[in-house]
Amino acid sequence: MMVSAGRKNRTFINSAVSTAPREGYDKIPMDRSMILNSNVYAVIMAGGIGSKLWPLSRKRIPKQFLHFFDGGTMIRKTVERISRSVRKENIFIITGKHHRRLIGQSLPDFDEGNIIVEPAIRDTATCIALATTFIRKRDPDAVTIVLPADHLVLDEERFLSTIAKGVWLAREKRGLITVGIHPDRPETRYGYIQVEPSVIIEDAPEDGASDSDIALFRVKTFAEKPDIATAEQFLQSRDFWWNSGVFIWHVDDINREYRRSLPDLYEDMQNVHAFIGTDRQESVIEDVYSWIHPVSVAYGIMEKAEKVYMLAGNFGWTDLGCWDEVIKVGLGLEGRDMDGREVIMIDSEEVFVRKPHGKAVVAVGVGNIIVVDTEDALLICKAGESQKVVKAVEMMRRDEKLEGFL
Repeated sequence: MMVSAGRKNRTFINSAVSTAPREGYDKIPMDRSMILNSNVYAVIMAGGIGSKLWPLSRKRIPKQFLHFFDGGTMIRKTVERISRSVRKENIFIITGKHHRRLIGQSLPDFDEGNIIVEPAIRDTATCIALATTFIRKRDPDAVTIVLPADHLVLDEERFLSTIAKGVWLAREKRGLITVGIHPDRPETRYGYIQVEPSVIIEDAPEDGASDSDIALFRVKTFAEKPDIATAEQFLQSRDFWWNSGVFIWHVDDINREYRRSLPDLYEDMQNVHAFIGTDRQESVIEDVYSWIHPVSVAYGIMEKAEKVYMLAGNFGWTDLGCWDEVIKVGLGLEGRDMDGREVIMIDSEEVFVRKPHGKAVVAVGVGNIIVVDTEDALLICKAGESQKVVKAVEMMRRDEKLEGFL
């Protein structure tokens, strides 16, 4: 339960962690206004740890398998969202071997044959390369949508329209498509995309899949997560957008870029491709991962690609990358205010408490703090500084006496 108390004495409940299944995602009707069809696939990346949301997000149950708001776990909501436009048999999840069991708990009706297991974390370029190899084995003419498992989208209709336009562009322009989010503040937690200043005007397809109000730009470059001074410059320039981590492309196009920019990884995946579906599949993947060096897809592929375009994403996006963001989103959602009878606030303002049900909390004479309580760990931090939690996680990682709390 999360409770916030402010000048208006607001109380915000954030549901306790839950992996209980809801109604099957396969019962959600397809959105027939979309252009997606049998050769369109989705890859949901679910291998992260989400350490910035410690102590709730841990190695054993990371962020994407947690239940923050109504509607199920983050990964379940991601699958349900994209399954409105992509056939359920064309949705893949790629995750670590320790998290495969959690997928079954969040999505008991998900096809186990569409779960790809990485033996180790090797960053997004390797993750996407492996998923692309599996999809290319099934369908050499596939158009693929790549999505993080742990992002929140408030306007799903707008999101799906953006995805549909991206699929059409990937087919017609034979380039790499990404989705950018217009920044409203200098943010150091996101990578950035710099675009050309002019909007590209493209011919609309006959089936109406392209929405004219979803702007398309040519990408100039990608930038890694900046320091605060650089983030402020990005914001002032007005040509830098947040990188949402959403990508759309034809498998031929992304394969060509891997062959050109990461040739060793490309050759490794050619080897994997040959053994998919055989009794050597798992051992070959483990061998390949034993010598691969981690590299992000933004740095390894997108920065060097020949034809990259960005769609302007305007669909209420957040990656819930820190507790301040969770609180901001939660207070902005209607219907989240309710009686916090287990939390007593005395002379306290802007106090946010996330706690298990059945535990009483009393706050006296405090303000602007975040309290996150779990069975074995407690976080107390100043509101607005929860992004620094990752520093504490790094300290615990270096201390064998504290490593068990990660």
